[in-house]
Amino acid sequence: MTVAVFVFSLLGAMAIGMPIAYALLICGLALMSFMAATGALPAFDSQILAQRFVDGADNFPLLAVPFFLLAGEFMNAGGLSRRIVNMAMAWVGHFRGGLGYVAVIAAVIMASLSGSAVADTAALSALLIPMMKRAGYQVNRSAGLIAAGGIIAPVIPPSIGLIIFGVAGNVSITKLFLAGIVPGILMGVAIGITWWWVARRENVQPAPRMGMAERLKITAEGGFALALPVVILGGMKFGIFTPTEAAVVAAVYSFAVGMFIYRELKWSALYQLVLSAGKTTAVVMFLVAAAMVSAWLITVANIPTEVANMLEPFMGNKILLMFVIMVLIVIVGTALDFTPTVLILTPVLMPVVLKAGIDPVYFGVMFIMNNAIGLITPPVGTVLNVVCGVAKITMDEAFKGVMPFFLAQLAVLFLLVFFPEIVLVPLKWWMA
Repeated sequence: MTVAVFVFSLLGAMAIGMPIAYALLICGLALMSFMAATGALPAFDSQILAQRFVDGADNFPLLAVPFFLLAGEFMNAGGLSRRIVNMAMAWVGHFRGGLGYVAVIAAVIMASLSGSAVADTAALSALLIPMMKRAGYQVNRSAGLIAAGGIIAPVIPPSIGLIIFGVAGNVSITKLFLAGIVPGILMGVAIGITWWWVARRENVQPAPRMGMAERLKITAEGGFALALPVVILGGMKFGIFTPTEAAVVAAVYSFAVGMFIYRELKWSALYQLVLSAGKTTAVVMFLVAAAMVSAWLITVANIPTEVANMLEPFMGNKILLMFVIMVLIVIVGTALDFTPTVLILTPVLMPVVLKAGIDPVYFGVMFIMNNAIGLITPPVGTVLNVVCGVAKITMDEAFKGVMPFFLAQLAVLFLLVFFPEIVLVPLKWWMA
């Protein structure tokens, strides 16, 4: 019965148009009221709800979120993102469908800088969609490719999604970051291969081939941008700093490069950049705080045990259980946005995963990858909405364009379901 109260109170609040964070709080109120009425709790106590709400946001690892968001703002305004695109253009722009390969390579590199799918997609869309239009590429296909590239950001470190999952599921964020490298690269390879297949039908003129001297000059200009992921990952691997400290390093580094080396970041723009990062942080933190109220009550109500009992027929086979969970999350991801899905399902599914003996780091990467794919599925599809706005196309047109890449990302997801060693073996090497 508690599962029904949880589901119907949450979905009911969302159905009447209530924002997700408030719907989570309503869900918490409903659960506590039901448990107080049935004797599972001594009484309804609003002070406990308030305390859990405050405790939800009072978490040191979550400090990484505002600093990585601020780093992303500094990178876009300071010219780091543009130089990454220029580097990719110099090396692969002359191939058939070259601008598509530029989008894929730039998406992977930028994912290793900011960790935000929406920020990366907005930057790439603004830079590449006008270029691809002028070159004669199909607009919806170009928008679909850039959207599919944008969702690599929540998987490759530094990923804000992995930070949120690590806090909600009590899993090592450092291990999650290192485990996300190979799956993120595989996502890039998958959409690159798909673009090669799709681009055969594009009748466009490739860009002129640059000379080696010009390529090396452009690459040297972008060297400071490429150094950032090396600094972040190297620092975490060798224990120099934690993920939270890495976020501060990323923000300071991107500020210094944009302000003093590339000199495109202006003092006059700082207020708006900090304000933008602050607004996004406020939304994320409010969601996290509200979700922690529901997460505590979910645990007290023993909902994970009830869910585990429902999944009992699959518990003996880890691969089959992961397959069922991934299908469930794909369905949920079409209706819920990324962060709410992570915050709602993590406390429900983690006990089930641990009981089945599935590695929590492996599950975390798979869970975040699945939720990232949900960013390009309508009707919510936040990333898809971003490219629609930039490319000035409808959601239907964008989804037709993204469909081949969506299927490619799903193929990678289920490949990792059936072969978890692809994630776990490189993780062991990184942690050695």
